[in-house]
Amino acid sequence: MQAPHAILFDWDNTLVDAWPGVTQALNETFTAFGLRPWSIAEVRGRVRRSLRDTFPAMFGEAWERARDVFYEALERSHLQHIVPLPGAAETLARALSSGVALAVVSNKTGRYLRREAEALGWAQHFAALIGAGDAEADKPDPAPFRLALAAIGAEASEQVWYVGDTALDMHAARNAGLLPVLLGDARHDGGAEATGYAVRFADHRDLVEGLARLVRT
Repeated sequence: MQAPHAILFDWDNTLVDAWPGVTQALNETFTAFGLRPWSIAEVRGRVRRSLRDTFPAMFGEAWERARDVFYEALERSHLQHIVPLPGAAETLARALSSGVALAVVSNKTGRYLRREAEALGWAQHFAALIGAGDAEADKPDPAPFRLALAAIGAEASEQVWYVGDTALDMHAARNAGLLPVLLGDARHDGGAEATGYAVRFADHRDLVEGLARLVRT
């Protein structure tokens, strides 16, 4: 494995824990439509694709009204619940000090992604923060990755990592021609072996140590 020229990250459950805010907004939406609320574990296990790719199937012809309810709820709550994952700040610092360009590609709606990065003081670390709705299609389509790579000035290759926590992330990385790097054990997504990763790090501490070894060589 070679040192990366650039690293693209997923956002939720890869760099941050924002699930309480997402869960609250989803459950307000479900309640408004007479549906059963989900536990935070169910949200972690089920939420993968973007809203525009999932709400039409969930809410049918009323999906746009459901979208508005969800966004109104998320607007009120998401910044109250955003917490960096342990060691995430150290991962970003290590990568930047090694001259590795960084970006984010997420299925969180772009404006909320960028607000969260600003609130954490991280926005300046990334050449691009690409969320759902920013490209003509959302992850796992390659379109948002092309935007991120253009912002970094990099070509797709296995020396560009995409770090995420789910099988969808690994599938998206392969679609985009990047190295699929799993962070964690994907217990919430059927386990690590089911994700199709190429490289896995147990957590951010492991990822920092891995980057340090590669940079030394």
